[in-house]
Amino acid sequence: MTDDDRRRWNARHADRDPTAEPARFLVDRADLLPTHGRAVDVAGGTGRNARWLASRGLSVTLVDVADEACRIARQRARDDGLDLEVIRADLTSEPLLPGPWDVVLIHHFLAVEVVRAAPDLLAPGGVLLWCQPTVRNLERHARPSRRWLLAEGEASALVDPIEGIEVVELTEGWTQDGRHEAHLVVRAPASGP
Repeated sequence: MTDDDRRRWNARHADRDPTAEPARFLVDRADLLPTHGRAVDVAGGTGRNARWLASRGLSVTLVDVADEACRIARQRARDDGLDLEVIRADLTSEPLLPGPWDVVLIHHFLAVEVVRAAPDLLAPGGVLLWCQPTVRNLERHARPSRRWLLAEGEASALVDPIEGIEVVELTEGWTQDGRHEAHLVVRAPASGP
């Protein structure tokens, strides 16, 4: 990621509401998530999802490239009385922190390599949740640009060759929020990969 990209993300996060509710994608799958253990929010921005996970009892690490997002996430967690580890890292060029993770959340971040590495990142019984807009989203929205969108059917193609995981959910379509997204939830076997 270039310095210009980082500045753009910092400006974008500075303009967002840091008190925003967690993503519907995450909340709607609460019954699939543990209430203890380790969770990582990949490209977690200002922490709306990470704070929600932490409020449920998980020990959460948020990773994001934007300094401003990390600053806001730390402050909001302190304000809410939550323990949240925040790490600034560029996951387009740096590896994700090593697991095992009980929850890996990737919301609106194109992270194909993390999905492929899922069995090695997850603790026994751990859950990976990935929500990513697809190219069809461009029919209604100019952003994100094509560079950050999945091809239709790409999520399914990524999961097919991964052995040792249970596909809990794999859907693609228009959401209640009017976005065309692929939703993927996979679970590692309880006895380990």
